[in-house]
Amino acid sequence: MIKTLPLILLMFFASGAIAQVIGRVDKRTKEFYIHTDLAMPYRVFGYQLASAQSRKMICFSSRAQDVASNSSNMGDKIVYLGRYGTFGKMKYISRKGKKTIFYLPKSSFRV
Repeated sequence: MIKTLPLILLMFFASGAIAQVIGRVDKRTKEFYIHTDLAMPYRVFGYQLASAQSRKMICFSSRAQDVASNSSNMGDKIVYLGRYGTFGKMKYISRKGKKTIFYLPKSSFRV
C-alpha cells in the first residue's frame, strides 16, 4: 500500500488531473495571459461564484470545438482582482467596455 501511493500521485501529476497551470497574471498590470506555447491539451472553466458548482461563465480550452464560436476577442482583456479562497477573482472587460466578474481556480494560473 505504501509503495502504491507515490505511484498514484505521480500518475495524477503526470496526467495533469490535479492542476493545469495554463496562464499567468502580470504582477505590474494585473492582466491575465494564457501561455501560447502550451504542449498539453487543456480546458479550464471560470465560474460565476467562487465554487465549481456555480454557473460556468468562461472556458479556456485548447480544443477548437470548445471555443469555435467565441473567437472574436480582439481588444478584450482579463484583469486579476485578487485571491478569493481557492479561486482568483477576475474581471473580463470587452472591447466595448462591458465588465463581467468571474472566478478562476487558483491552480490554473500563477501570479
